[in-house]
Amino acid sequence: MFTDALLIGLLAGLAGVDLFDGLTHFHRPVVIGPLVGLILGDVQTGLLVGGSLELVWMGMVPLAGAQPPNVVIGGVIGTAFAILTHADPKVAIGIAVPFAIAVQGCITLLFTAFSPMMHKCDKMVQELNWRGIERVNYLGIAILFCFYFIVAFLPVYFGADAASAMVQKAPTWLLDGLAVAGGMMPAIGFSLLMKIMMKKTYVAYFILGFISVTFLNMPIIAVALGAFAIALIDFFNRSRNEQDGDTNAPSSSTHAQEMEDGI
Repeated sequence: MFTDALLIGLLAGLAGVDLFDGLTHFHRPVVIGPLVGLILGDVQTGLLVGGSLELVWMGMVPLAGAQPPNVVIGGVIGTAFAILTHADPKVAIGIAVPFAIAVQGCITLLFTAFSPMMHKCDKMVQELNWRGIERVNYLGIAILFCFYFIVAFLPVYFGADAASAMVQKAPTWLLDGLAVAGGMMPAIGFSLLMKIMMKKTYVAYFILGFISVTFLNMPIIAVALGAFAIALIDFFNRSRNEQDGDTNAPSSSTHAQEMEDGI
């Protein structure tokens, strides 16, 4: 278990750095979940939980001080909890989100502690001390890595057995409640995303997808391929219309000549 917890801690540390400094989306649950599953020997559950957690965080967009629950710890702890306790993925989601909220509060306090360094960096800029600014940035990255490593390592190493015993002793009504809450959260995340992206011109596609899944019982891959085909048709139609518009538009030299002739 020590090796597994160590690897998960290193993975969480790298993902935490990517969240704030890399932005390669390596930190997303759909990527973290299968990697945690690979470490713990259950890639299928990791992929399932990671995909479900991705739906939860899909519409949560950080805006300055208004930060959503921490996506890295939610993905890591949620996936590890589901695999180690053999719990239903929905129950794991219900556990991961409150844990992610608590960690995000710690992140806010950590960034508040970082704020005095800004005055030192301003002084370094005035003194043209570029090396000092580089050291401050690398120090911040190292602190973030250590924070995420510790937060992910400790629950997995020390809390795996306790969490498994807790799930086994928990009453059925509690697990059912967590499962219901976990099942609702992906729908909430997806609805938040739709609130941002939905336009009147896209309503017809939404209705078509709803009918395909609900009434025609089509698998999600078939619906996704159909949506991809529609997107390709729309893309090529738009490209062709833009090319036709450029061809029919008068050239700049012709327009200038017409203006000179007074026409």
